[in-house]
Amino acid sequence: MVTPYSQLHIDERGVAWLTLNRPEVHNAFDDSLIAELNAHLARLHDAAHQGEVRVVVLGSEGKSFSAGADLNWMQRMVEYDFEGNLADSRKLSALMHGLDTLPCPTLCRVQGAAFGGAVGLAACCDIVIASEKARFCLSEVKIGLSPAVISPYVQRALGARQMRRYALTAEVINADQALELDLVHQVVGHNELDEAVESMLETLLTGSPQAQRATKALLASVAQAPDSDATREHTCRVISELRVSAEGQEGLASFFDKRRPAWTERTAHQPQNTPSEPRS
Repeated sequence: MVTPYSQLHIDERGVAWLTLNRPEVHNAFDDSLIAELNAHLARLHDAAHQGEVRVVVLGSEGKSFSAGADLNWMQRMVEYDFEGNLADSRKLSALMHGLDTLPCPTLCRVQGAAFGGAVGLAACCDIVIASEKARFCLSEVKIGLSPAVISPYVQRALGARQMRRYALTAEVINADQALELDLVHQVVGHNELDEAVESMLETLLTGSPQAQRATKALLASVAQAPDSDATREHTCRVISELRVSAEGQEGLASFFDKRRPAWTERTAHQPQNTPSEPRS
């Protein structure tokens, strides 16, 4: 039996833990891992739309978050022709797009090195919490390549000016620099990482699932044309639809009644349930 390169576990709260599980090679990804992650993301898209998944946590086992491309995979790609490389790149692009467009909130847990395409994984998540030991690097130009597929997502996080520097120099970015560059949202002590992730999960789970999905979709739309007539009309329709929806009515009623909204009841009485595997 072939051991999977990734794991997906959904706990009682509706938190999905998507975990890279190749610690022996620093969670480097190849075509097999990309295929697994794409399959998991397809399932998560459906589950999030149906309300079965509230939040997705992307993490990994071992010392490193991910070293980027697997060396053996890169050696195989040397033998590919243009069409073979194009097909391979499209699968990686599908992974980034699938993660970026998940309907529910996404949280990335970075405990160590995140190089190459792994920077793209972090940039595709809504919230990134990093250990003080985390390191990031757009390393592609060092081996004659480019961070092409991940560039839309990383540049959105860093901004065009900073992207030019770090994509061209392949400098290593430490955790504090990543925080300054807006690549991560929070840096904590290495032993405090899981506690910080859990604290953020508790915060996210207090929000209305429907409102969070609508807000993610709204922000993606607004980013395309922030001040157009169509965008302004769209924003008016989104808030109006939410106000008359069941969750919107419940949220307003619970606020005025000074009670917890119904969607928090699922988590209020559930014990915390995080993956049982040890983390580094």
